[in-house]
Amino acid sequence: MTNKIKSAFVFLALATALSSCEKYLSEDPNYAVPSDRAVVDANTARSAIIGAYDRVQNYYAGNYPTLGTITADLVVFNGTLSQYLQLDQNAIPTDNVTTVAAYQGIYRAINSANSVIAYLPAVTDPLLGPAEKDKILGEAYFIRALSYFDLARGWGGVQLQLTPTTTLDGIKGVKRSTLDQTYDQVLADLIEAERLLPEDAATRNRAQKSAARALRARLHLYRKQWADAETYAGLVIASTKYQLVSPYKAFFTTPFQTRESIFELQFSANDRNTFWNLWYPSSQGGQFTLKPSASLISKLNDPLVGGNRNTLIAGTGANVYGVLYNTVGISTDPSYVIRLAEVYLIRAEARAQQEKLVPAVEDLDAVRARAAVPGSTAVTKEAILQAIEEENGLEFAFESHRWFDLVRTGRAGAVLGVTNQNFWLFPLPYSDVLSDPDLEGQNNPGY
Repeated sequence: MTNKIKSAFVFLALATALSSCEKYLSEDPNYAVPSDRAVVDANTARSAIIGAYDRVQNYYAGNYPTLGTITADLVVFNGTLSQYLQLDQNAIPTDNVTTVAAYQGIYRAINSANSVIAYLPAVTDPLLGPAEKDKILGEAYFIRALSYFDLARGWGGVQLQLTPTTTLDGIKGVKRSTLDQTYDQVLADLIEAERLLPEDAATRNRAQKSAARALRARLHLYRKQWADAETYAGLVIASTKYQLVSPYKAFFTTPFQTRESIFELQFSANDRNTFWNLWYPSSQGGQFTLKPSASLISKLNDPLVGGNRNTLIAGTGANVYGVLYNTVGISTDPSYVIRLAEVYLIRAEARAQQEKLVPAVEDLDAVRARAAVPGSTAVTKEAILQAIEEENGLEFAFESHRWFDLVRTGRAGAVLGVTNQNFWLFPLPYSDVLSDPDLEGQNNPGY
């Protein structure tokens, strides 16, 4: 069975073993609650949306950020596990552990969001007022939008499952959509999220209107809808809630919910993010699997290029390592999903593409100034776009951006040497293609 089928029930405890697959699909497992009965009042609604966030945390706590880093040129493989070597060499089989875990984890998040979207509107509980009900529903739409966006930029058009998968029949007949259709669904969900979500409050680890607008700006950038990307980035930048924090390292050494963070996923001692383990050397308890490339180290240490962003790395010689994820042993680093610096660079790129060159450089220089880097000398459209690409690489070197940026701009061949565009998308998991008739013969070309 696919993981979408396995997500059919929200388990409150481990179900006891059942005698047959038929019985499993026709009867409620012991100690389990079918998802159509899991959102029935204020408490279960609140729990359900926290569960949906937890599913997003699961795929952002290592697997998805790894796909955006080690596949590009700023992070290299430094370990022993073949799953990472395959990613580093852009030779990814359909059973690569990291891509499979990310893909299936994203669908789990979607299924959790689908349950909230499907069942929350029918809840009538005096303890769940209209404002809170709208907020929870808006968060579910945002989570589904983020999840489908992350699938689309990694795997292309995917199956759009928009209702909870509670039975085998619930997933029958769902064919792969095109990339445009998938992005259309992301946009529809973001429009609904923005309508329902409250204006920005203090928290940054729950979706608000600005998070929906920022993700929409990113979506329009990927779709080359430059005017819309500029507009929605501008709405976020205009908010008094957000600012670039100085120095650069302040956003990840504070490290929770700084004024730069638009949306982040927060962890705790009871809900850990162990991603630091892949970056730190064995002398500090890590595996040192993901390592800054020599070219990145050189750029970060050049004050005219990296400025004060060399605080992203520590160590010397062959033992230079990344410290963005730095709560060694404690494992409470946030996953930074959207930062204000990205929104400035989105608007810079969108403006440059529209020949608004002077304001494009102003946005670019806002990010450079925070990093204590001199203003850009680029004056032509081509030079400005190249400068923005370089800035994105340095600013988000260890976040999930570089690979996806080079693919969306068509630069993965020139920069990475991955000239076969079939391999600009990850493969669908072999197990999913094998077990789902609607995916038969539907894997991405080249796999």
